[in-house]
Amino acid sequence: MDDEPDWLKPRGSGWTVNAARPVQDNPWFAVTTYDAVAPTGAPAAYHVLGFKNWAVGVLPLHDDGTVTLVGQWRFPFGTYSWEIPEGGAPKSEDPLDGAKRELREEAGLVAAEWRHILTMQLSNASSDEVALGFLASGFTLIDKEPDATEALTSVRVPFREALSAAVRGRIQDSITVAMLLRVHHMAYEGELPQAMARKILGRD
Repeated sequence: MDDEPDWLKPRGSGWTVNAARPVQDNPWFAVTTYDAVAPTGAPAAYHVLGFKNWAVGVLPLHDDGTVTLVGQWRFPFGTYSWEIPEGGAPKSEDPLDGAKRELREEAGLVAAEWRHILTMQLSNASSDEVALGFLASGFTLIDKEPDATEALTSVRVPFREALSAAVRGRIQDSITVAMLLRVHHMAYEGELPQAMARKILGRD
Protein backbone atom coordinates (compact mmCIF):
# COMPACT_ATOMS: atom_id res chain seq x y z
CA MET A 1 0.00 0.00 0.00
CA ASP A 2 1.26 3.45 -0.90
CA ASP A 3 0.56 4.94 2.55
CA GLU A 4 2.54 2.30 4.45
CA PRO A 5 5.70 3.33 6.32
CA ASP A 6 8.99 2.47 4.64
CA TRP A 7 10.01 -0.04 7.34
CA LEU A 8 7.18 -2.38 6.29
CA LYS A 9 8.74 -2.98 2.87
CA PRO A 10 10.45 -6.37 2.23
CA ARG A 11 14.22 -6.59 2.52
CA GLY A 12 16.62 -8.70 0.42
CA SER A 13 15.64 -11.68 -1.73
CA GLY A 14 13.07 -14.37 -1.04
CA TRP A 15 13.30 -18.16 -1.00
CA THR A 16 14.07 -20.11 -4.20
CA VAL A 17 12.33 -23.44 -4.78
CA ASN A 18 14.15 -26.03 -6.93
CA ALA A 19 11.91 -29.07 -6.44
CA ALA A 20 8.84 -30.20 -4.51
CA ARG A 21 7.83 -33.65 -3.29
CA PRO A 22 4.38 -34.48 -1.83
CA VAL A 23 4.55 -36.37 1.47
CA GLN A 24 0.94 -36.63 2.61
CA ASP A 25 -2.48 -35.55 1.39
CA ASN A 26 -5.85 -35.68 3.15
CA PRO A 27 -9.14 -33.72 3.00
CA TRP A 28 -7.84 -31.03 5.36
CA PHE A 29 -4.18 -30.46 4.48
CA ALA A 30 -1.21 -31.63 2.44
CA VAL A 31 2.44 -31.92 3.49
CA THR A 32 5.10 -31.06 0.90
CA THR A 33 8.89 -31.20 1.12
CA TYR A 34 10.79 -28.56 -0.86
CA ASP A 35 14.39 -28.55 -2.09
CA ALA A 36 15.03 -24.84 -1.61
CA VAL A 37 17.62 -22.11 -1.25
CA ALA A 38 17.23 -19.74 1.69
CA PRO A 39 17.42 -15.93 1.36
CA THR A 40 20.95 -16.23 2.76
CA GLY A 41 21.99 -18.51 -0.12
CA ALA A 42 22.16 -21.62 2.06
CA PRO A 43 20.52 -24.82 0.76
CA ALA A 44 17.58 -26.03 2.80
CA ALA A 45 14.99 -28.80 2.89
CA TYR A 46 11.69 -27.23 3.88
CA HIS A 47 8.48 -28.98 4.95
CA VAL A 48 5.22 -27.08 4.56
CA LEU A 49 1.79 -27.93 5.87
CA GLY A 50 -0.60 -26.67 3.19
CA PHE A 51 -4.16 -26.13 4.41
CA LYS A 52 -7.17 -26.58 2.17
CA ASN A 53 -9.44 -24.34 4.24
CA TRP A 54 -9.44 -20.79 5.46
CA ALA A 55 -9.51 -20.59 9.26
CA VAL A 56 -12.48 -18.34 10.03
CA GLY A 57 -13.46 -16.92 13.41
CA VAL A 58 -16.40 -14.79 14.55
CA LEU A 59 -16.49 -12.55 17.59
CA PRO A 60 -20.21 -12.20 18.43
CA LEU A 61 -20.52 -8.82 20.18
CA HIS A 62 -23.89 -8.14 21.82
CA ASP A 63 -25.42 -4.71 22.46
CA ASP A 64 -24.83 -4.99 26.21
CA GLY A 65 -21.08 -5.48 25.74
CA THR A 66 -21.07 -9.24 26.22
CA VAL A 67 -19.61 -11.80 23.83
CA THR A 68 -20.58 -15.38 23.08
CA LEU A 69 -17.84 -17.99 23.54
CA VAL A 70 -17.87 -21.70 22.79
CA GLY A 71 -16.20 -24.35 24.95
CA GLN A 72 -14.96 -27.72 23.70
CA TRP A 73 -12.23 -30.31 24.19
CA ARG A 74 -9.36 -29.94 21.68
CA PHE A 75 -7.62 -33.14 20.65
CA PRO A 76 -3.95 -32.05 20.08
CA PHE A 77 -3.52 -30.64 23.60
CA GLY A 78 -6.11 -32.77 25.39
CA THR A 79 -7.43 -29.65 27.10
CA TYR A 80 -10.70 -27.75 27.31
CA SER A 81 -10.70 -24.57 25.27
CA TRP A 82 -12.94 -21.49 25.38
CA GLU A 83 -13.03 -19.86 21.97
CA ILE A 84 -15.02 -17.63 19.69
CA PRO A 85 -17.05 -19.63 17.14
CA GLU A 86 -14.56 -20.72 14.49
CA GLY A 87 -13.73 -23.41 11.99
CA GLY A 88 -12.66 -24.09 8.43
CA ALA A 89 -14.10 -22.69 5.20
CA PRO A 90 -13.09 -24.27 1.89
CA LYS A 91 -10.93 -21.94 -0.18
CA SER A 92 -13.51 -22.24 -2.97
CA GLU A 93 -16.04 -20.59 -0.61
CA ASP A 94 -16.43 -16.95 0.41
CA PRO A 95 -14.86 -16.88 3.92
CA LEU A 96 -17.76 -14.77 5.16
CA ASP A 97 -20.18 -17.56 4.25
CA GLY A 98 -18.02 -19.96 6.23
CA ALA A 99 -18.01 -17.60 9.22
CA LYS A 100 -21.80 -17.30 9.09
CA ARG A 101 -22.08 -21.09 9.06
CA GLU A 102 -19.76 -21.50 12.07
CA LEU A 103 -21.71 -18.91 14.06
CA ARG A 104 -24.98 -20.65 13.25
CA GLU A 105 -23.73 -24.18 13.92
CA GLU A 106 -21.69 -23.55 17.08
CA ALA A 107 -23.52 -20.68 18.80
CA GLY A 108 -27.03 -20.85 17.34
CA LEU A 109 -26.82 -17.23 16.21
CA VAL A 110 -27.61 -15.41 12.97
CA ALA A 111 -26.08 -11.92 12.77
CA ALA A 112 -27.47 -8.92 10.90
CA GLU A 113 -24.16 -7.02 10.74
CA TRP A 114 -20.74 -8.33 9.71
CA ARG A 115 -17.31 -6.74 9.49
CA HIS A 116 -13.99 -8.30 8.48
CA ILE A 117 -11.48 -6.94 11.02
CA LEU A 118 -8.43 -9.21 11.03
CA THR A 119 -6.25 -11.33 8.74
CA MET A 120 -3.29 -13.25 10.13
CA GLN A 121 -0.88 -16.08 9.34
CA LEU A 122 -1.22 -18.66 12.09
CA SER A 123 2.13 -20.46 11.86
CA ASN A 124 4.07 -19.02 8.93
CA ALA A 125 7.32 -20.88 9.64
CA SER A 126 5.72 -24.23 8.86
CA SER A 127 2.28 -23.76 7.30
CA ASP A 128 0.36 -21.56 4.89
CA GLU A 129 -2.77 -21.38 7.08
CA VAL A 130 -4.48 -17.98 7.01
CA ALA A 131 -7.09 -16.89 9.56
CA LEU A 132 -9.82 -14.38 8.81
CA GLY A 133 -11.62 -12.75 11.73
CA PHE A 134 -15.09 -11.21 11.59
CA LEU A 135 -16.98 -9.02 14.05
CA ALA A 136 -20.70 -9.80 14.17
CA SER A 137 -23.65 -8.07 15.86
CA GLY A 138 -27.45 -7.83 15.75
CA PHE A 139 -28.43 -11.40 16.57
CA THR A 140 -31.34 -13.77 16.10
CA LEU A 141 -31.35 -17.03 18.08
CA ILE A 142 -31.73 -20.33 16.21
CA ASP A 143 -31.02 -23.99 16.97
CA LYS A 144 -27.37 -25.03 17.03
CA GLU A 145 -26.08 -27.52 14.45
CA PRO A 146 -22.76 -28.91 15.81
CA ASP A 147 -20.71 -31.48 13.91
CA ALA A 148 -20.95 -35.11 14.99
CA THR A 149 -17.62 -34.89 16.86
CA GLU A 150 -18.36 -31.58 18.63
CA ALA A 151 -19.65 -31.51 22.22
CA LEU A 152 -20.06 -27.75 22.58
CA THR A 153 -21.05 -25.44 25.42
CA SER A 154 -21.79 -21.80 24.75
CA VAL A 155 -21.63 -18.96 27.29
CA ARG A 156 -22.28 -15.24 27.12
CA VAL A 157 -19.77 -13.25 29.18
CA PRO A 158 -18.73 -9.60 29.57
CA PHE A 159 -16.15 -8.62 26.98
CA ARG A 160 -13.69 -7.49 29.62
CA GLU A 161 -13.86 -10.85 31.42
CA ALA A 162 -13.07 -12.63 28.17
CA LEU A 163 -10.22 -10.22 27.43
CA SER A 164 -8.79 -10.67 30.93
CA ALA A 165 -8.91 -14.46 30.55
CA ALA A 166 -7.02 -14.14 27.25
CA VAL A 167 -4.23 -11.90 28.53
CA ARG A 168 -3.83 -14.09 31.65
CA GLY A 169 -3.39 -17.18 29.50
CA ARG A 170 -6.66 -18.81 30.55
CA ILE A 171 -7.85 -18.54 26.94
CA GLN A 172 -5.05 -19.68 24.62
CA ASP A 173 -6.70 -20.20 21.23
CA SER A 174 -4.78 -17.84 18.96
CA ILE A 175 -7.70 -16.59 16.87
CA THR A 176 -9.74 -15.85 19.99
CA VAL A 177 -6.90 -14.01 21.72
CA ALA A 178 -6.14 -11.96 18.61
CA MET A 179 -9.78 -11.06 18.00
CA LEU A 180 -10.36 -9.93 21.58
CA LEU A 181 -7.27 -7.73 21.43
CA ARG A 182 -8.29 -6.39 18.00
CA VAL A 183 -11.75 -5.36 19.19
CA HIS A 184 -10.26 -3.72 22.28
CA HIS A 185 -7.93 -1.79 19.97
CA MET A 186 -10.89 -0.80 17.78
CA ALA A 187 -12.68 0.58 20.83
CA TYR A 188 -9.60 2.55 21.89
CA GLU A 189 -9.07 3.94 18.37
CA GLY A 190 -12.67 5.05 17.90
CA GLU A 191 -13.56 2.37 15.32
CA LEU A 192 -16.67 1.32 17.24
CA PRO A 193 -19.80 3.24 18.30
CA GLN A 194 -19.06 5.30 21.41
CA ALA A 195 -21.55 3.49 23.64
CA MET A 196 -20.06 0.11 22.77
CA ALA A 197 -16.50 1.40 23.06
CA ARG A 198 -17.21 2.59 26.61
CA LYS A 199 -18.43 -0.88 27.60
CA ILE A 200 -15.38 -2.55 26.10
CA LEU A 201 -12.96 -0.10 27.69
CA GLY A 202 -14.67 -0.27 31.09
CA ARG A 203 -15.77 3.36 31.02
CA ASP A 204 -19.51 2.79 31.12
